[in-house]
Amino acid sequence: MTEFWTIYWLALIFILGLCLGSFLNVCVYRIPLGKSVVWPPSSCPNCNSYIKWYDNIPVISWFLLHAKCRSCKLPVSVVYPVIELLTGFFFLTIWLIYGFSWFTPIYMLAVFGLLLGTFIDLEHMILPDRLTIGGMILFPMLSVLFPPLQGETAWLSGLKDSLIGLAAGFGSLWLVRAIGTAALKKEAMGFGDVKLMGALGALFGWEAVIYIVFFSALIGSVAGITLIALHRKGIQSQIPYGPYISLAAFSWLLGGFRLWQVYLSIMGF
Repeated sequence: MTEFWTIYWLALIFILGLCLGSFLNVCVYRIPLGKSVVWPPSSCPNCNSYIKWYDNIPVISWFLLHAKCRSCKLPVSVVYPVIELLTGFFFLTIWLIYGFSWFTPIYMLAVFGLLLGTFIDLEHMILPDRLTIGGMILFPMLSVLFPPLQGETAWLSGLKDSLIGLAAGFGSLWLVRAIGTAALKKEAMGFGDVKLMGALGALFGWEAVIYIVFFSALIGSVAGITLIALHRKGIQSQIPYGPYISLAAFSWLLGGFRLWQVYLSIMGF
């Protein structure tokens, strides 16, 4: 019986992730255009015909329709099922790590936001304020309501730690941006990246900021050098940094915090 319920919850969480991934597709498409994410109903971006509910089943409908719109027969991007599957995968992984706890829905919300920022940044080279500033407002509030989010028991300590993390995240990337802009004589990174790091600091704390800044810089450098070597980008090309910050934050959530603890123990802290 225990095995049945384990499978039941795993399937339920994965399906929940797929469904929210479908909604995430709507947000990724509409938010940069300044459109409502709740009305009108989903429609084909090519012919504007409304999508029936049976053609809007996450992942499955894309395959059943052979990656084409039922009305106009034009191709539907593979990005749609990819976003749905990624959301389902991350939700499932967070569930496996944190299980029944207050951390689980909060971290799922964070994953939703990080995926939203990643795909908007890749497409439009922007990070929406409702995501970044929203995170800087929401996560300190959640730290007051749920102090264990910051490893504390009192609401005031939770708020203090969250605000310290926010200042560390925002300040560290603001400094990197200022130095890079002065050195390159052009904007080194968007201000949205600075605000995103502030939001992540408010959620995870200042120690996570050190990890995320270092790890995002590492994978960003590797990816940038690789793209230049493959002649996909030039040295002067703009490359969105938000996805690297998000990837580093994902790695923190999925076990990077344990690597940080090992590092601290090795260093004698």
